[in-house]
Amino acid sequence: MHKFCCYVLLLLSFLYFPLALSWSQNTQFNQAENYEGSSDLVKLEYHMGPVLASPINLYIIWYGHWNPTHQATIRDFLYSLSSSAPYPSVADWWKTVRLYTDQTGSNITGSISLSGEFYDSRYSHGVYLSRLSMQSIIKTAVASYPRPLPLNPRNGLYLVLTSSDVHVEDFCRAACGFHYFTFPTIVGVTVPYAWIGYSGAQCPGMCAYPFAWPKYSGKPPPSTNGGNNIMRAPNGDAGVDGMISVIAHELAEVSSNPLVNAWYAGDDPTAPTEIADLCLGLYGSGGGGGYVGKVYKDSWGNGYNLNGVKGRRFLVQWVWNPVRRRCFGPNAMD
Repeated sequence: MHKFCCYVLLLLSFLYFPLALSWSQNTQFNQAENYEGSSDLVKLEYHMGPVLASPINLYIIWYGHWNPTHQATIRDFLYSLSSSAPYPSVADWWKTVRLYTDQTGSNITGSISLSGEFYDSRYSHGVYLSRLSMQSIIKTAVASYPRPLPLNPRNGLYLVLTSSDVHVEDFCRAACGFHYFTFPTIVGVTVPYAWIGYSGAQCPGMCAYPFAWPKYSGKPPPSTNGGNNIMRAPNGDAGVDGMISVIAHELAEVSSNPLVNAWYAGDDPTAPTEIADLCLGLYGSGGGGGYVGKVYKDSWGNGYNLNGVKGRRFLVQWVWNPVRRRCFGPNAMD
């Protein structure tokens, strides 16, 4: 278990090691460590495994009851990964992820298509889920009648998104999301997947940072103007806007380390530090110490750092740039 004294702890399941974006209630939010400009501290290495170099067919499983407005916001973010928008865009942010290659020199793909959606509004596996339940949920979606999701072992990537009333093992207590790959004994094939929970009702202060702030931590985070007001969410909902940053985090890591044998730092493959883990809490230049960094404000005072389709704006954490050897996003000042 590898710990960072920043906004989160990365906790991995001892059963099958899903790679998680996690939070710790014991972390001091005002004593953040990050790796912006600190390349000598990072030994990110390639371990010869595959990356997602083929065009990605992305499949969403909406588990539970979802607000259609929230669904539309998440879809627009996913569309933005491969679509043109004013600079700095979500697609520009993905260009940093694309710098990672496999052993043939093939880069992570720039083509991400939302290729199918499945609505599991009947809570097929209940409202209390273990981490391993995600694989059973995927199995249900691809085996459903009459409109199953395709089971695509060649270039499929599956997102399990749980609604506000679904309780997932370690959610809010330890994890905001994780990625891994399916077991053939459960799903039939090996495919990469990620789970992210909607935190607006259960723990916005834990998983919707910086649009919400844990009550136990004292003062709220510094906002875009250096004050201590909570940053306003660009799409009007702290839970979904915070969730989008977690989705981005997991997409970056599952693309660069889908089978847990590609890009990560550390000597233990069961507890790797991945390309988004290195930049937790960083959204703009100068970030650190509880400050997200220099980001933009729209005319309503909402914080954002990326532009998307349909005039959308998003606040998404940076990832590690292997060329610059530091955390980076297209809104960087240098």
